[in-house]
Amino acid sequence: MTKKVLLVEDEPHIVEALTFILGREGLTVETLDNGTEVIDRLSQDPVDLVILDYMLPELSGLEILTRIREHPNLAELPVLMLTAKGQTKDREAAESAGVSRFMTKPFANSEIVQTAKELLG
Repeated sequence: MTKKVLLVEDEPHIVEALTFILGREGLTVETLDNGTEVIDRLSQDPVDLVILDYMLPELSGLEILTRIREHPNLAELPVLMLTAKGQTKDREAAESAGVSRFMTKPFANSEIVQTAKELLG
């Protein structure tokens, strides 16, 4: 069975690149460009991994992560947070909210593939 990834990212170039490299690894990648639909989307059709941008329009990745962790059916879902904000306080906030992994941009393709595979088991 193919593993499904939900990529929540508002930068089109990053969406295109990650969709390609993760798809090449046999993963099905679905995308959203803002956080307002994430919880509804995850409740309707479960995925195996969420890759979540920290800075998104309308709702931040941190707010989305908090909602995921508060939802009883999603609390254990692996979440990889990507961010251009690599400051310690941002990492600590994400860790406090329950992020599975935290990765700063720019990142190596091999690094994101390996991390996704680890989180998917």
